[in-house]
Amino acid sequence: MTTISLKDIYIRFFRIGTLLLGGGYVILPLLQSEIAEKYDCITDDDVCEYYAISQSLPGVIAVNTAVFVGYKLARTKGALAAITGMVTPAFLSIILLANLLTQIVHVPFVQNIFLGVGIGVLALLFQAVNEMWKKSIVDKGAFLIFLAAFTSLIVFKVFPIYIVISGIVLGVILGFIRSRRGVEK
Repeated sequence: MTTISLKDIYIRFFRIGTLLLGGGYVILPLLQSEIAEKYDCITDDDVCEYYAISQSLPGVIAVNTAVFVGYKLARTKGALAAITGMVTPAFLSIILLANLLTQIVHVPFVQNIFLGVGIGVLALLFQAVNEMWKKSIVDKGAFLIFLAAFTSLIVFKVFPIYIVISGIVLGVILGFIRSRRGVEK
């Protein structure tokens, strides 16, 4: 595994934070290309696992994921470097652009820019869903849990926390059944 300095962790997450328009769902492909593929510091599977855990924790998904990845790379100092790098671009943009945006948001050219950014974010979201699908839906049992969760959310309007808790319970049960079958063979 390649080692990475705290400065490099900060810079990598600063770049990710700069490109992170649209929220934490976009972080998955950015992390994979910026950390996992280029620098071989962490695997794609690690990134997907940290991302999945981050979604189930309170707080901002991108920052939660940065904590896990940073910690994996350089323990506590790595987590702090990753968090700082991730939030610095947002902090600076809020400070520098808040007044400017309120004055130019109604200009058609600016509205077209936001439309283009929205389309780009949608493409990144699709890529994140595709990556999570490949890593999560590995057999019929996982697909049935997905189908039940999706149906509960869309058709029956079940509150999402109940779906998350049910998914955890069903995942543990499915894992227990799989391990029992493996022991009995």
